[in-house]
Amino acid sequence: MALELGKDAGDPAILGWSHEMLAWFHLTTGNLRAVIPAAETGILAAASESVAVQLYGQQAKAYARMGDAEKVHEALERGSELLARLPYPERPDNHFVVDPDKWDFYAMDTYRIVGEDTLAKRNADEVIRRSVSAEGNIVAPMRKAEAELTLGVVAAREGAVDEAATLGIQALQGGRRSRPSLLMVANELDQELRTYGRNAGTDFREMLEDLKRATNPQIL
Repeated sequence: MALELGKDAGDPAILGWSHEMLAWFHLTTGNLRAVIPAAETGILAAASESVAVQLYGQQAKAYARMGDAEKVHEALERGSELLARLPYPERPDNHFVVDPDKWDFYAMDTYRIVGEDTLAKRNADEVIRRSVSAEGNIVAPMRKAEAELTLGVVAAREGAVDEAATLGIQALQGGRRSRPSLLMVANELDQELRTYGRNAGTDFREMLEDLKRATNPQIL
């Protein structure tokens, strides 16, 4: 419906965000190869809009999960170059704009997937810092939750199993609004913990399974 509205109005931003939503649906359901053309179509429709930055980010996420590190860096570079040319948004809290903070969040995800743990940790720490206001209020709960999961993945890779599980539990307790994305990253932490045996991260895994059941009641 949004796509048809964008076509009728001749609005490149609406067209771009329509394709961005499609790319996100493909990404979170594991249909990785479909992310690339969906994002590319959106970029062509809205080449100078901020949504194109996010579309490059979705491509980078998909390429990372397909193991194509060269394409990851290419997509991140193009997105970063476009972001640098755009004015800083008047309302960065608006979901339908892309600001440098959101771009660091996207880069964090790709660094974690391709195994660049130092960069992933650096970005995750920065995302968490920016997700909490000066008064101590959480202003970006989903970004903070996925950053905590990223730190959990890095900790697991370094052998700090208890720390990884604690970070995972903390993330699942705080980030519940975008479950498909949250589950996608939480599953990655679960896979890392499973390399240490079936009893590693039991409490985290139980919470993860509860969240999966709440998201899809057909899971028993």
